[in-house]
Amino acid sequence: MDEQQKYARLFNDIDSQALITLGVVLLSTIVLIIVSQRGLNWLATRMHGQVRFRIFALVPLTRLFILITALAIVVPIIIEPSLRNMVTLLGALGLAIGFAMKDYVSSLIAGVVSAIELPYRPGDWVNIEGTYGEVKHVGLRTVDIQTPDDDLVAVPHLKLWDHAIYNANNGGTSLQCVASFYLHPEHEAGWVRKALRDVALTSAYLKFDKPIIVVAEEKPWGTHYRIRAYPVDPRQQFLFITDLTVRGKTVLSAAGVQSAMLPPDAALDARNAAESSY
Repeated sequence: MDEQQKYARLFNDIDSQALITLGVVLLSTIVLIIVSQRGLNWLATRMHGQVRFRIFALVPLTRLFILITALAIVVPIIIEPSLRNMVTLLGALGLAIGFAMKDYVSSLIAGVVSAIELPYRPGDWVNIEGTYGEVKHVGLRTVDIQTPDDDLVAVPHLKLWDHAIYNANNGGTSLQCVASFYLHPEHEAGWVRKALRDVALTSAYLKFDKPIIVVAEEKPWGTHYRIRAYPVDPRQQFLFITDLTVRGKTVLSAAGVQSAMLPPDAALDARNAAESSY
């Protein structure tokens, strides 16, 4: 009985006037959200440049402001605004927010750990759970990665806890690139290896103080060659791989070396080899 009385003191008596007020607030909130979203979107589509994106950014902020205002009006109508009730309400609200934001807090803690251990830093080329690109910014909660397709991906720091972080250059300017060639088994392997090394040596993107390695691996369908070398700048990696691939194919074709006819399951091996090169 005491528990029922305590909860009765927590909530106000809801009469017809209170119900009408709640209905008006609810209806007004819905109308204001719809009008603000449509109005801001209409205005943004008629603007250009940075102004357009800033107006789009106001859409969720305006919706959040309307919802907070509606809650500020509704809560005193439903709950008796006493000190004890407010402490109880804020305690429950804090518990709910804490549970909902546990991943956010985990990302903040991981951000502190990343600042100490430095698994990545601006300028590094990393692969985090399939997202490969250059680290542009390391924030408190996320690391911003710009992919080769020019997409900016925000990856939360909490990936540090349970995912491998592949760092291709680890704060330096040396990043190994791999160019693959799949050849028919009937060829002069020694000559092919030397020719592919010469292709790397004559590349305009080559970093000469780093080793050049040509790796050959025999497969049931032919021979898989890899040129492992380093570009002058990590940002040149895709130009470097393209240069090695194009000129390597030209040299091999001119010498009459045939490409291998890959079986369907060999495509998976090729993809795994490319991913392991980073």
